[in-house]
Amino acid sequence: MATRGTGHSPANVTKHLKGIDFPAEKQDLLKHAQHMKAEKVVLDEIQKMEDREYGNMADVMKSFGKERGGEEPGQSGKSGRAKQQTGGQAGQGKSHSRAHH
Repeated sequence: MATRGTGHSPANVTKHLKGIDFPAEKQDLLKHAQHMKAEKVVLDEIQKMEDREYGNMADVMKSFGKERGGEEPGQSGKSGRAKQQTGGQAGQGKSHSRAHH
């Protein structure tokens, strides 16, 4: 019986902080989320964040990521990109394809 849209996700936090003016203190984030009728789990996540001033939403998400103990998106050890080499090097070795008359 899972409920959609609830839980400990960064997207859920940003949804309930939409329209907030930055810079904002942690208490401002809480008040805004309450005004936006955020679920208790969202308010709890904000409450766990560091008590400081946040300059923008990215700043909030960095703090949210640290609180959750996870790595920030894109900061894992591997980039996830495979080497993009195809079998041969196109365009080399066949430069005589056009005859000049």
